[in-house]
Amino acid sequence: MSDHILETRDLTKEFKGFTAVQEVNLQVQRGAIHALIGPNGAGKTTVFNLLTKFLPPTRGTILFNGSDITREKPADIALRGIIRSFQISAVFPNLTPLENVRLALQRATGTSYHFWKSDRILRKLDGRAMELLEWVGLVDLADEITGELAYGRKRALEIATTLALDPELMLLDEPTQGMGAEDVEKITSLIRTVSANRTILMVEHNLKVVSTLADRITVLQRGSILAEGTYDEVSQNPQVLEAYMGSAHA
Repeated sequence: MSDHILETRDLTKEFKGFTAVQEVNLQVQRGAIHALIGPNGAGKTTVFNLLTKFLPPTRGTILFNGSDITREKPADIALRGIIRSFQISAVFPNLTPLENVRLALQRATGTSYHFWKSDRILRKLDGRAMELLEWVGLVDLADEITGELAYGRKRALEIATTLALDPELMLLDEPTQGMGAEDVEKITSLIRTVSANRTILMVEHNLKVVSTLADRITVLQRGSILAEGTYDEVSQNPQVLEAYMGSAHA
């Protein structure tokens, strides 16, 4: 099996009169944390939408574990083990953290939407749900109402629900967006922990988080790859400094 779990070849997305992503050739190493960075409008979220099939590519090929998934549907992509989190928290606010994770486990075990199942049957999932909540530091809040949790805790819960689906490749879209310094540190540490035995592709604006976590970085500008390499390599690239780093430190 190739060392690259995910690969794109000439991936392109055109809208009327506008090319959002242009001939992007991305290679994500198995077991790595790979970051996509770039200024606003660089095409990062569009790439994520193409990978998870929320948008169909205009041209190009997407390979996952060597298989061509370019024309597959979003549900099929998820079944392959590619699971995405979003820029905003995507959990059920009126349920408890335990219930949120249990719902995700229902999907993973093939009992999705079986709401007529007895409580006794569903509670067989509680042990694993509590393990996941402990992983993300939420076990003491398992029975609280999710909507009342602090923002950083909601993002941690979203990571727990993502892990419940047993992803082989996690796509994290701005996991620390809108967080204070303390929550950013907690989520950064959590991402490092959950990266064991899985691959993470993340979009992230916080360069401290990127420098701490990423094994490899791809810099996008105007829909095209501007540079690739380690943080030290891309942070010293004059084109990157002009296009992204400089503006970030201005």
